[in-house]
Amino acid sequence: MHIQTLPSRSNMNEAFTWDLSPLYPDTGAFEKDFEEAGKDLSALTDFKNHLSDSPASLYGYLTEKDRQLLRLTRLYSYAFQKSDEDAANSTHQSQKSRALRLYMDFNSATAYEGPEILDFPEGLLERFFKEMPELKIYRHYLEDILRQAERILSPEAEQLLSLSMDMAASPQNIFNMFNNADIRFPVITDETGQAVEITHGRFISLMESRNRQVRKDAFTGLYAAYKAHANTLAAVYQANVKKELFYTRARKYASSLESRLDTNNIPVSVYDQLIDAVHRHLPAMYRYVTLRKKLLGASELHMYDVYTPIIDYAYPKCTYDQAKAMVLDGLAPLGEDYIHRLREGFDNRWIDVYENRGKRSGAYSTCVYGTHPYVLMNFQGQLNDVFTLAHEMGHALHSSYTNETQAFINSDYSIFVAEIASTCNESLLMNYLIDHAASPEEKKYLLNHFLDQFKGTLFRQTMFAEFEKITHSMEAEGQTLTAEALCQIYHDLNQTYFGPDMVIDPGIDMEWARIPHFYTPFYVYQYATGFSAAMAFSNRILGEGEKAVHAYKNFLRGGCSQYPIDLLKSCGVDMTTPQPVETALDLFEHVLSQLEELC
Repeated sequence: MHIQTLPSRSNMNEAFTWDLSPLYPDTGAFEKDFEEAGKDLSALTDFKNHLSDSPASLYGYLTEKDRQLLRLTRLYSYAFQKSDEDAANSTHQSQKSRALRLYMDFNSATAYEGPEILDFPEGLLERFFKEMPELKIYRHYLEDILRQAERILSPEAEQLLSLSMDMAASPQNIFNMFNNADIRFPVITDETGQAVEITHGRFISLMESRNRQVRKDAFTGLYAAYKAHANTLAAVYQANVKKELFYTRARKYASSLESRLDTNNIPVSVYDQLIDAVHRHLPAMYRYVTLRKKLLGASELHMYDVYTPIIDYAYPKCTYDQAKAMVLDGLAPLGEDYIHRLREGFDNRWIDVYENRGKRSGAYSTCVYGTHPYVLMNFQGQLNDVFTLAHEMGHALHSSYTNETQAFINSDYSIFVAEIASTCNESLLMNYLIDHAASPEEKKYLLNHFLDQFKGTLFRQTMFAEFEKITHSMEAEGQTLTAEALCQIYHDLNQTYFGPDMVIDPGIDMEWARIPHFYTPFYVYQYATGFSAAMAFSNRILGEGEKAVHAYKNFLRGGCSQYPIDLLKSCGVDMTTPQPVETALDLFEHVLSQLEELC
């Protein structure tokens, strides 16, 4: 019997791999730059106790810091991208660890910055801005330091915290190594009778199978593999939660949630309002579950029935070239310059396309200031992969527009707005595909796919957010996050979010153990808030045309020159109120009603 297995990295077609030479042409160049970066750190410590001497001294420090930070970013990005190509490659894993340690050394060398700036006499910064206009590019950055004055500790304490960061990365590193290199999933029989190994990249494709036994076997096989390591994974997860609580208390925040959100000056009420709004609209999700059960003709709806299409239409698999063409057509409303940038990325190996053994699962975009963006994918030819391509290129072009407009200090746009450009792309693509559906069945299929995007982003990510809020609160209260406790919490949340018509299979209780984003706490809620803002942008682009596109591109160029809440307010989206989330949820109900009528 022939078993489909993944190719090794060395056997991949170079044309479908990303070209990292704009970062470093080879490992030798990386090593040379790494050595120089270590030597240059002393130039930063020379400014200690001199930031208030003059505007030139402060400006000299900030520009030198930017120069070194940009090089460190390039070093780390190259190392982690190489390690993501194959987690079993020890050379690149070592480079990643060394780059991270150098990053920690950099943080240690600049630990005096915050305390010194906070000691500036009142009015000194304003005088510096007047005397040296070049400093104004750092105004937002410096004022944000003053905003967080009560969170910054003494220079000695800041240095100690910076030294702890390498150790603090251990839970995430352990999880990534386990999830990408060590865990093995069983071989099952697919709908054609062929033996197929379950992998991260193939899992969703298997769960979309119209053969229910294939779905069940894939679901059971994947979660059984995690269940076999439940206690270890719970210990790693709790270690990460403990790490977060340590920094929370060191900075004197009331909660880890407040700590994470304060980085971007986001009120905790935004997080709570999201969960509350979604809970108010859960009856609509229950309607969707009931419709799914009806259209599948199932006496019981199980968790392994969540991804399979409920419309009797086989959306054709596509090649990578076809996927690119669909994305180009779908995003045409964004204008010629946007499409030109898309083509540039498609034609110049910005994207690492296919899965190989040891490659990081999922997809992401990354960008180093001064070079073009990169996208990692695990393309399987499904419709989901087409949307993933549009999504990640949304991130990539957001970086492209921002880096073209902003100075380095203001180029790293906030995570709170990071998912808006990507999701706006998905919405535009979906509208294009629905408008160009070749048949009523295809239209129904796409409407359902749109509903699935709401389910996967607005509902599911909010459920993840609620799981994080519960578990981090438990740790703060001194409760132990055992595997049994985590599974029970996750089981109950699935019951709440999917409602009475869904059988909550025991396997799903382990899903918390395979979510990489949980190792960046309180990140996932931004998928849901970003989705809501993206619906507003895409609707305006389709309804108002060039005027809305111009405003949207101003958003893409904004970077972190403003707080994200203020940036969105300037574009007419006020995330301090429930309205954007409520509006998106109302759209979910509208699309659901359309599908119910057609079916």
